[in-house]
Amino acid sequence: MTSKTNLTETAESQRPVMIYDEECGFCRYWIEIFQQRAGEAVWFTSHQESSYLYPSIPPEAFGRAVHLIEPPDGAAGVSEADGGASRVSRGAEAVLRLYAHTERRWPLWCYLNLPGARGVCEGGYRFSAGHRSFLMSMTRLMWGRTPRVATWHVSRWVFLRLLAVIYFIAFLSLLTQLSGLIGHNGLLPAENFIEAVRHAHGAMAWWHAPTLGLIDASDRFLKGLCVAGLVASLLVFARLLPGPSLLALWVLYQSVFQVGQTFLGFQWDLLLLEMGLLAVFLAPWRLMPRLKSEPPPSAPVLWLHRWLLFRLMFSSGMVKLASRDDAWWDLSALTVHYFTQPLPTWTAWLLHQLPRWFHVASCGAMFVIELAVPFLVFLPRRPRHVAAVLLILLQVLILLSGNYTFFNWLTIALCLLLLEDAALLRLLPRRMGRKMSPRVSQRARRRPFLLGRIVFAPFMVLVLLVGCFHLVRLFDRQPPLPDWVFRVVQWTRTMNPVNHYGLFADMTVTRPEIIVEGSNNGRTWRAYEFKWKPGRLDRRPRFVAPHQPRLDWQMWFAALSKRRARHWFTPFMQRLLEGSPEVLALLAHNPFPDRPPRFVRAVLYDYKFTDWAALRREGRWWRRERRGLYFPAIRLKNQDE
Repeated sequence: MTSKTNLTETAESQRPVMIYDEECGFCRYWIEIFQQRAGEAVWFTSHQESSYLYPSIPPEAFGRAVHLIEPPDGAAGVSEADGGASRVSRGAEAVLRLYAHTERRWPLWCYLNLPGARGVCEGGYRFSAGHRSFLMSMTRLMWGRTPRVATWHVSRWVFLRLLAVIYFIAFLSLLTQLSGLIGHNGLLPAENFIEAVRHAHGAMAWWHAPTLGLIDASDRFLKGLCVAGLVASLLVFARLLPGPSLLALWVLYQSVFQVGQTFLGFQWDLLLLEMGLLAVFLAPWRLMPRLKSEPPPSAPVLWLHRWLLFRLMFSSGMVKLASRDDAWWDLSALTVHYFTQPLPTWTAWLLHQLPRWFHVASCGAMFVIELAVPFLVFLPRRPRHVAAVLLILLQVLILLSGNYTFFNWLTIALCLLLLEDAALLRLLPRRMGRKMSPRVSQRARRRPFLLGRIVFAPFMVLVLLVGCFHLVRLFDRQPPLPDWVFRVVQWTRTMNPVNHYGLFADMTVTRPEIIVEGSNNGRTWRAYEFKWKPGRLDRRPRFVAPHQPRLDWQMWFAALSKRRARHWFTPFMQRLLEGSPEVLALLAHNPFPDRPPRFVRAVLYDYKFTDWAALRREGRWWRRERRGLYFPAIRLKNQDE
């Protein structure tokens, strides 16, 4: 209890005083939250012990609503006994004025200036005052029994470091494949792409292809961009200049993404670009930010990350239903998914052996997690934490059953931002938790967003607008919207700040597989073996994620559609005839090590998983049936007979 001496000291101070009902548990809960936020900026006391200081306020009024008493400018105190003309507010206005002292002023501005806002807020307050017991139960259900202010310093620290690791893996993975994919002697040389962009757009080339490759598209320069990305990733991980380093990472990955053409057109590349740009606004812009003293993350930026997670997961479920694919609607998709996915793992083989009811139940659970759980990310602490756990569980199960590069890790990183510091610290050893526990000063708490509202406000509007557009298109492919909305969306397809997501809209129920073969006489053919995609029947499917073998992935798409591969598959066959070292380095086995073959062709097979009996008897993980030629035998025109 507060003593009269303390109250007298308060009356002589310049601090506002919040007076509440000590006997109301709902009031005590939220007053404690505000106390933690306000620190020494506001004095909190109950009317049971301090109402005598304000004789002009009827005692019964204190029981109906909270009161905030603010000293006038230049006044000596807040006590009516002192004769000061203090401002007295009650109900919703008192709460909003208190919020203006502890957090932000815009809710109070809306209350005072927007037509109808005052009536709505006061009506809501009267409803809350009349249903305190029910609201107390809901508060405990949603926020927990212990009142505490949510902090996100550790969550941000973990998120940014995981994002730095993913950036590092993405750049390193691309660096090892760049020469064979888009190098001078690769399948789709970046130099040719840049030359075509310059020829088509001239001075506007930067607008249509925003990439540093326009400066230099040589192999050495593009590899230098990847190396620079590795260095910037290490800087973010080490918490050195995290803000500028993340901006550099986004520019560098945008540059290689633009020249990567079809080999960098995957949804996880787009997700990395969108998350990377959001992270620029999330990270501290200091030389060496300290966990215990850096300003807190911006609340709007945190909400944009939740908005991205919602769009990512909800879209993943909706595209499956919107496709009207029978395999999704009758929940049978997982009976074939494990062997038809791009790069299966040996655990996928094991899961495929499970009974049909298990696959049907798993598919139903997946739809619940993808369609219902994402709505929980916008709710208070407890349901938001439930959403984080379920979404992370789904991503872990996908990680264990398939090779989807760094896609799942990006999603897990977004889920970690749903967990407050207190939740993450409980997962750490006690000693480490004490060391990392943030103690944020009021000065740091009130510090404005570092990149400035002028930069962030239009960006936030863009993200919300285009994100809503992509969600609407899940239900209506041609929504009746103004033309300017479509123009804005078209612009974002160049810079990739906001993207649409959703894998496996149409389930592939068979697995066509391309086997590339070479021959010196046109009769005896020997197969090239890829590093990760299925080939030999006795080779066990392996884990490769988070590394992405991009040629292996494109071979899966090529088997499904010749049209999607026509611009790169013929150059691929030509490079094999030329014996290109850069392209051959992308393969696991070259059956012609001494000199290239005279002929190459591609044969199409249907692949399926074997069962336990075949694996024990023959040692084969796959069985296959020939469907015919995918690509006819060709040879170089100038090749000697």
